[in-house]
Amino acid sequence: MLEINRIRAAAERARPYVYRTPLVPVDGALLKLENLQPTGSFKVRGFFAAALALPEEKRSRGLITVSAGNAAQACAYAAHALGVPCRVVMYETAPATKIEGVKRWGGSPMLMPRPALLDWLANQGWESEPETFIHPFADTEVMAGHGGIGLELLEDVEDLARVLVPVGGGGLIGGTASALKALRPAVEVIGVQSDGYPLWTRALEAGGPVSITPDTIADGTTAPFDARMFELMKTVVDRWLTVPEPRLRAAIPELAVAGKVVAEGAGALAYAALEQVPPGPQTVAVISGGNIDPKLLANLLS
Repeated sequence: MLEINRIRAAAERARPYVYRTPLVPVDGALLKLENLQPTGSFKVRGFFAAALALPEEKRSRGLITVSAGNAAQACAYAAHALGVPCRVVMYETAPATKIEGVKRWGGSPMLMPRPALLDWLANQGWESEPETFIHPFADTEVMAGHGGIGLELLEDVEDLARVLVPVGGGGLIGGTASALKALRPAVEVIGVQSDGYPLWTRALEAGGPVSITPDTIADGTTAPFDARMFELMKTVVDRWLTVPEPRLRAAIPELAVAGKVVAEGAGALAYAALEQVPPGPQTVAVISGGNIDPKLLANLLS
């Protein structure tokens, strides 16, 4: 697990730039609304924590990352706020709203087919680039920044018993769960994935790397397997839930109507999984992001 002092320091660095997001009650649980962050997802916590931890010489060269979209926007937003340039490598299939979000904050998207992007990532393509690379989920300071969510939950929910967290690469749950387990080990941490990309349940069953072709609207969870995250996932996640893709599609309009919450596919995963959790102990579902393609949202609402 990440050390609690590292998490506290990272959360404090990021604090002036991020929101302390609210909790709202819906269907017997509390929703932690990270979709209300400045770029529409939790990712800003980690990118500010990581960027501000860099020596000035490295930060001033600019930032670069690789992303399905939300980390890209967070990187561009952090770079903009800190006055440095930014480029991001993104899937060419990334939703237009996420590509435009990068441009809005002055970032330069570099679009690649998924195989080329994964090759760039696996072969550390950033080493030939002038900017300083921040890994979108496996960077220790990025994860520590996300741990601020866990700290806030423990402060805001006195009787907190379990937390459902959507899982892609593992940075969000890695940081959040490390904070929870360090300070209140009895809190149950539940990792949630779509059956259209159940990377971690399959990897844990296989005992190592797996490769899956994504077939899900939760594009924010389609990060590749990273061996650096394997032991952390085994350590901090108490159990896993898999949400059928039809249920995920239904959850997005449900959230919009019942909770007045706009969530993207990845952002709605934890809410969608609540029906698999019996009522009782105080439960929080993390709504990780709200950057949904408007056409997809209109289609789901209709």
